Amino acid sequence: MTDDDVVEAVRRHVTGRVLPPATPQALAEAEASIGCPLPPLLRRLYSEVTNGGFGPGQGILGVRGGRPQGNFYDITDLHQEGPDPSGKIPAGFVLLHDWGCTIWSIADFRDPAAPMWCNHMGAVWPQGITLAQWLLDTVTGTLTVEKLLETQPSPVTRASVSAQVSGAIGSRPWPPPRRVAPAPLRAARPRGGRSPRP
Repeated sequence: MTDDDVVEAVRRHVTGRVLPPATPQALAEAEASIGCPLPPLLRRLYSEVTNGGFGPGQGILGVRGGRPQGNFYDITDLHQEGPDPSGKIPAGFVLLHDWGCTIWSIADFRDPAAPMWCNHMGAVWPQGITLAQWLLDTVTGTLTVEKLLETQPSPVTRASVSAQVSGAIGSRPWPPPRRVAPAPLRAARPRGGRSPRP
């Protein structure tokens, strides 16, 4: 399976209102915001086929100007304001698709092959497939939300998966903490509401 095969499979599968491809500026903005380059296959799909909307259901999110999903406008919006402020999803992991019922498919942008992970009700585990295989399996209907949940670790294996996730997280939480400038201190007003005379 080559990237060409995946691009053609996605192109055949995309139906309905197809959005124009993403602009180079929108792709660059997404990479700058996320802090990792887009996986080459995803970048190619966004720039050659359509700006989101491919994959399962209503499709994955696009970059700026692309297909929104729910309350999120694009993958950078989701990456910054996503559903997991707990820090369980490592930096560089990008939520791509909401299956519903707090089930998310995630791509590891730190690896050009983009290994896929799943997040469901606080559990995060690897899928054992790359973005290319995930896209082929979702457009052919062989990967469904039910099959996705069947891969969720049992309580027995959850500890080893937690160790994998902890290793992936390192010391960088997801999403990155927002920096807020402290409010300037105000001088206390004297009682009576009048300013003292110089």
